[in-house]
Amino acid sequence: MQDEMPIRKIIHVDMDAFYASVEQLDNPDLRGKPIAVGGSSARGVVSAASYEARKFGVRSAMSGAMARKLCPELIFVRTNFDRYKEVSKQIRKIFFEYTDLVEPLSLDEAYLDVTENKKGNPSATLIATEIRKKIKEKTGLNASAGISVNKFVAKIASDINKPNGQKTIGPEEVVPFLETLDVKKFYGVGKVTKEKMYRLGIFTGKDLKSKSLEFLEEHFGKSGGFYYKVVRGIHNSKVKPSRTQKSLAAEHTFSENISSEIFMMERLEEIAAEVENRLKSKKLAGKTVTLKIKYRDFTLQTRSKTLPLFIASKELILDVVKELLFQEKMKESVRLLGISISHLNNETPKKKEVPKESIDVQLKLEF
Repeated sequence: MQDEMPIRKIIHVDMDAFYASVEQLDNPDLRGKPIAVGGSSARGVVSAASYEARKFGVRSAMSGAMARKLCPELIFVRTNFDRYKEVSKQIRKIFFEYTDLVEPLSLDEAYLDVTENKKGNPSATLIATEIRKKIKEKTGLNASAGISVNKFVAKIASDINKPNGQKTIGPEEVVPFLETLDVKKFYGVGKVTKEKMYRLGIFTGKDLKSKSLEFLEEHFGKSGGFYYKVVRGIHNSKVKPSRTQKSLAAEHTFSENISSEIFMMERLEEIAAEVENRLKSKKLAGKTVTLKIKYRDFTLQTRSKTLPLFIASKELILDVVKELLFQEKMKESVRLLGISISHLNNETPKKKEVPKESIDVQLKLEF
């Protein structure tokens, strides 16, 4: 089995403060100043923040009001997705000069498998350096990169020397590197999971690695198996050039908080219609309906239900949403509602995982 295990060299490229950097590139008056893209209205949310703004604690997904409170000199700029997409296409064109195995995660980041590349360059580290240099020359923007044996480690590594830097984690360095990290740095460990791990005495990768598979599955369910593997450098997910859409969603933020379920259902009917249109335009249907609720204090809650059959119509989606909405009484007024559909009919059955012992060969590769 070991001979069959693919040996990979993965690069994760992540543009630095992409939206904000594009705005500063296009408008020299904004350079060197704290700016936030989006979020200027009373109910707005920051989509991106420049590094000058981040020094004050301004972050994406933060309310515009909070951002302005942290940084009174903050300059708000309206989003311009057409422009961001234009620049993103230029960047991806550079990626394809090196490999066809490019998996975009968003407009500003992607995985590249350069194990076998178009330049015949055996060094993933040098390829990452070349790519970042070309991006700078052709777009004027800075990019950071992480290089390692799998997607999980490469993504973590790309954040180590930000902005405008890169980090290579060689095969023999993977496990020691993960052991020293705070678990909050692990991709896939959010705020709630981090706090739960802390309560269990799991603060670093080394602490996580000391726990048995049974312990992790007991406390984290299916995710426990994922944590058990990745902290040992095991992550077999391939770079997928054409990413299959796994969910489809729509949401609305309201100009005033809503406290009545009746009014909420009226808004949810509009959102469900939007979801229906998107599903039909892509000829998709799904089995899992998720209701997203953001309260006035920004607390986020999701409620889901999986059906035995695929659905795509507004009426059927609303039936499930209504059930989810009335599962429990609202404790606070609501500022945002959203509906998402997942487990779509475009998904293919998962293949059996490669046995754990076959991963060892992945950690014996020159970088």
